[in-house]
Amino acid sequence: MRVLIINGPNLNLLGTRVPEVYGRETLEDIELLVRSRAEELGMDVAFGQSNHEGDLVDMIQQHHDWDGLIINAGAYTHTSIAIADAIEAAELPAIEVHLSNVFQREEFRQVSYLSPIVWGQVVGFGYRGYLAALDLLYDRLREEAAES
Repeated sequence: MRVLIINGPNLNLLGTRVPEVYGRETLEDIELLVRSRAEELGMDVAFGQSNHEGDLVDMIQQHHDWDGLIINAGAYTHTSIAIADAIEAAELPAIEVHLSNVFQREEFRQVSYLSPIVWGQVVGFGYRGYLAALDLLYDRLREEAAES
């Protein structure tokens, strides 16, 4: 099982950017935790981060033949039809992750162009959301493999 994990704009600043909202863990800390969990599950994971919308679209397209996608598109969640289209075209089971509970924040953060086309969302659990998303994808992929 191969899962791509993508992070959008400003997530490279985790650990120092508004830590009371986004947590004190850096993106590198999160990647280490996810890699460790993926290893326990026997999964391969790849990570990408970019502040540029087209780069995120390219990553999704380049990994269209993988088994799943976890994405925290950051602010592009609320603005990017291009990223939503790329996810839809890839036809991957995808989970949208948000570190903070976007439904307790500004109204514009409660709008997601991704949610209509992803399998589900994990919202408000900080770094734990990535681990939960990985476990959920693992279970889904395992169930699909058992059915085929």
